[in-house]
Amino acid sequence: QVQLVESGGGLVQAGGSLRLSCAASVRTFNNYALGWFRQAPGKEREVVAAINWSGGSTYYADSVKGRFTISRDNPKNMVYLQMNSLKPDDTAVYYCAAKYGVMRYDGSQYNYWGQGTQVTVSS
Repeated sequence: QVQLVESGGGLVQAGGSLRLSCAASVRTFNNYALGWFRQAPGKEREVVAAINWSGGSTYYADSVKGRFTISRDNPKNMVYLQMNSLKPDDTAVYYCAAKYGVMRYDGSQYNYWGQGTQVTVSS
C-alpha cells in the first residue's frame, strides 16, 4: 500500500512559479514510478509529467515542456514538480500518483493517488 500526500498548491499570477511536493509512505519507494496529473473543471484528467524509479528517465506533456520539471528524492520518499512560467491554462487540481515498476504516462496504469492540491493561475 502506498499513501501519497501532495502540498504546495496555491494562487499565483501568470508568469509566476510554484513547487509541488508529494510525500510517499512506502518502504520500497525506489520500486515505483511516479507521475503528476491534473484535472481542470469540466475537463478530463491529463498527465503532466512522469519519472522512473531512478529519476533518469522523465516524460512531459507537450503543454508543459520547458516550463515544468519533475524530480524525486528517493532517500526522502519525495517527488516534486517545479512549475515555472505558469499560465491560466495550468489552473487545475494536481495529483501525485504512483505505480509499481516501469514508468508510464497513462493514468489508468497508476494504482495509488494522492488527494490533490489546487493550483490557480490568475491572468
